[in-house]
Amino acid sequence: MGKNFHERLIRMASGWFYLSCLVLGSLGSMCILFTVYWMQFWCGGFAWDGSTHTFNWHPVLTVAGMVVFYGAGSLVYRLPQSWLGPKLPWKLLHAALHLMAFSLTVMGLVAVFKFHNHNHIANLYSLHSWLGITAVFLFACQWFLGFAIFLLPWASLWLRSLLKPIHVFFGASILSLSIASVISGINEKLFFVLKNATEPYSSLPSQAVFANSTGMLVVAFGLLVLYILLASSWKRPEPGMLTDRQPLLHDGE
Repeated sequence: MGKNFHERLIRMASGWFYLSCLVLGSLGSMCILFTVYWMQFWCGGFAWDGSTHTFNWHPVLTVAGMVVFYGAGSLVYRLPQSWLGPKLPWKLLHAALHLMAFSLTVMGLVAVFKFHNHNHIANLYSLHSWLGITAVFLFACQWFLGFAIFLLPWASLWLRSLLKPIHVFFGASILSLSIASVISGINEKLFFVLKNATEPYSSLPSQAVFANSTGMLVVAFGLLVLYILLASSWKRPEPGMLTDRQPLLHDGE
């Protein structure tokens, strides 16, 4: 009876969850592809020589890292298959996806600093850069704290229980900061490239429409990730919860 109940519970949760994941995967892919197309078609493509083509790596790598891979890594514990059995494989997957996200983000930061330094442009002066560097700093602290407390075996259960809500809160906060940084960065880039153009930003030329649409995709992706994180029906049940709920189902049959 217990095994059948667990399987039925997982199937019920899996339906809407995997439909949401399908939508999420499509949105995440579109976020990256739209950013690549914007940088390639309107901004001249990619290079690593300190030119503006070096800068073009920055939005692609940070959208892929701080938004898409970060969001995917955050949802590992919402997979219904992670509810049963050992947590270690899911912890490793969670840490690996976030390490990939952090690596891509660092490469994106290297690209923008290389471009700025090569062209004698000041670093970290805009609100966009403040939001971004804050998100990256918190992300680094979050990853190392998570690795030390939740992945390594030395921490006690009470310490993990104490820090888990903080870990979850900052996880959602970092994603929100990342989205805010991406949106402000898109706006900042459009103001720069369309400032002296024959078609100003205010006239909504095709580049502005496309970039604004990319920003809306990022917002939609982030909101869906946050919804899945906050939806109580998709959270991993606490130990004993599935067993406690089993008699309720039995009584109603």
